[in-house]
Amino acid sequence: MNINQLMRAALLGGAALAALSTPAAAQSVEQANAASADQPPAPEATGAANDEGQDSATTDIVVTARRIEESLQRVPSSVSAFNERALDRIQATDPTGLQGAVPNLNIVQGRGSSNATNIYIRGVGQPDALQTFDPAVGVYVDDVYLSRIRGTQLDLLDIERIEVLRGPQGTLYGKNTIGGALKVVTRRPGKDFRFNGQISVGSYKQAEVKSSASGPVSSTVSVGLAFLKSMRDGYVEDQLSDREYNDKDTTAFRGDIAFTPSERLQLDLAADYTHDDAAMTVGQPLNNLTTLFTPFFGTILPVPNQAGNGYDYEARISPTLPNSTKLKHRGVSATLAYDVTDALTFKSITALRKLDTDDYIDIDATVYNSGDVFVAVDQKQFSQEFQLAYTNDRFTGVAGLYYLKEDVSSHQEAYGSDLLRVFASVPAVPFLRTVDDQLETRSKAAYANGSFAVTDTVRLSAGIRFTHEKKDYARTTERFLNGAFLDRYSFAPRSSWTDVSPSASIDWQAAKDVMLYARVAKGFKSGGFNGRANTASESTEYKPEKALSFEAGFKSRIASQLTLNGALFHNNYRDFQARVGSAELDPIFGTAPTLSVLNAGKLRIRGAELEAAWTPLKGLLLDTQIGYLDAEYRDFDDVRFPGGSRAFQTPAFSPKWTLRMGAQYAFDLGGSGSLTVGGQSRYKSRTALAVDNTYIVYPPTAGQGTTNEVPGLFQNGYWLHDARVVWDSPARHYAIGLYGNNLTGKKYKTDAQEFSSVGNIRTVYYGAPQTITLRLTARY
Repeated sequence: MNINQLMRAALLGGAALAALSTPAAAQSVEQANAASADQPPAPEATGAANDEGQDSATTDIVVTARRIEESLQRVPSSVSAFNERALDRIQATDPTGLQGAVPNLNIVQGRGSSNATNIYIRGVGQPDALQTFDPAVGVYVDDVYLSRIRGTQLDLLDIERIEVLRGPQGTLYGKNTIGGALKVVTRRPGKDFRFNGQISVGSYKQAEVKSSASGPVSSTVSVGLAFLKSMRDGYVEDQLSDREYNDKDTTAFRGDIAFTPSERLQLDLAADYTHDDAAMTVGQPLNNLTTLFTPFFGTILPVPNQAGNGYDYEARISPTLPNSTKLKHRGVSATLAYDVTDALTFKSITALRKLDTDDYIDIDATVYNSGDVFVAVDQKQFSQEFQLAYTNDRFTGVAGLYYLKEDVSSHQEAYGSDLLRVFASVPAVPFLRTVDDQLETRSKAAYANGSFAVTDTVRLSAGIRFTHEKKDYARTTERFLNGAFLDRYSFAPRSSWTDVSPSASIDWQAAKDVMLYARVAKGFKSGGFNGRANTASESTEYKPEKALSFEAGFKSRIASQLTLNGALFHNNYRDFQARVGSAELDPIFGTAPTLSVLNAGKLRIRGAELEAAWTPLKGLLLDTQIGYLDAEYRDFDDVRFPGGSRAFQTPAFSPKWTLRMGAQYAFDLGGSGSLTVGGQSRYKSRTALAVDNTYIVYPPTAGQGTTNEVPGLFQNGYWLHDARVVWDSPARHYAIGLYGNNLTGKKYKTDAQEFSSVGNIRTVYYGAPQTITLRLTARY
């Protein structure tokens, strides 16, 4: 039986098992809630279920995926949740550690950046960190939206839980959640003293200190402080210049004040600061490079360290490019909650954030100055949200108003001297392009969502969100040759968009521990302007993306041992925003590359998901997560390709299968504590790493597309294997753990740059090699 047959059987078997567990006579919601009284109480009520002593895979967990507190097993949509204990089990220290643990989630470090995250959910995402591109998966920290994919490579510091919401979340979360949302919930200071400290050392001279402490300072005020310092040498070495790349140097702080002057009023104040001072993140080139004069003279720039020759975590990077990427990310927030009555709660979330990055990126990953760039970004955002939440015996609902003001300015420099070589043997003439741009975004929204218990076992839920957004953009680019000014081009558009995103669901509590549901939802991703426009032909505005999603699923807990959740989904995804490379005649150099963004077409995405956690005996946990995805273009117009369409191409970051299998056993050592031995294997099937993944031949004009795939822009299916051994003291105050990741040393690609219209640049990025970490933990 091959991997496809095995996983299809697992999906069908899981659905059948849940169906068989449904008795003929359904019980009421009240009966179901009463029958679950033997489960641990809700975490927000007691702080117990999210304590690191209990794994969210084996206990009930309360989430806020629908902006109200409810059991994960009662949410009528696909949500995965991980508390601190579960994150340790899957060996996740940043968001990319969720790969495999969430079905149909593709999450990797962003290309060419130490501080960005490329997130796709069910085939929908946005890999480009350029400041004019909006993400397609929303990232939230304590309900505060992070509007750029830069700054989302979060170290998991003092985390209570992470929730991953799959499918469009436009009704409750608004724009840029067309694929889903990733919610990080930090730990709120409580009335009991709490301390957690960790020291980690490991491969590549890893050294990390992480600590957090919280507790009361009076009867109404509690405070919390958290600190992280994490350093590691680079995975990639440059033997030509004796430099290292792909390293880590992060410092982070977080402070919280929880003020509870009465039973009805609660005010939380938070401030955080992160500073990254890392080397460049580099990849490996796929082929030789060309110049602007290649169509006329056949000029080739030879590249010896091509990916097709194998990968050994070595690079040969332009020695003149500074080896530096820097980030400062900080913010403050205030969350006020007031119980107007026992049933009605008012909530205000106010946040101010600032992000500064100075990144040097060698896009071509060679010694040539063909795709070497400097990108400095200064981003500021202010957000305000007001909510009213209402709960009674038969109805729960939330309504709110949301406002976001964001200002992003950037200065960019592109060093392209080698693009101007007439012959490879002729020395390059210094060429520089500068870009200065500014984007101003104003977004306003109003939303409402409610659930009504039609009977004791059936609930109807519906919601709607109205969004109005306005963007003003200004861009100026200049070219210099050998220090002399050549020309200037400016582009200053403005536009606005309006969207209405409804959702509806029905769920049936078919038995005490079995819920069936169906859901339909709409999502959208904001429109914008081409942030790489250097000529009039590239100065394009693109419309918002939109998706309509249909989902049906079940959530079940069988015999108090097996938690089994599954879903089927079908998405219609249209006005897909695609960056398209091309070329045109240039009055100075004869030919020049162009990069445009357009609403290219439609995708049909459908699939199935299964999540299971089984505790057949005390101390033993077996769990798996399986995702099946069938994504294809229905329309992708491009006159340069045969038949005027490139719909034959493989959608990027949409593997047909994702799979994780995990197992752990906790040995009871009596008065000596416990010893937990665990491991996991993660599989991802063949994946396209770029939207443009077939060859385009560039003569002096726009280019001619082909149906021939670029092999290096795909990663074949692969497995990763991890393991850990952790000793806990009897009261779990102390722990010593040994963690191994990628134990077989698998070399695998995670992302790619495709700029073939710019000197034939195609570059791929690789995941981390084998690493071993020793971690010491103290808890009180």
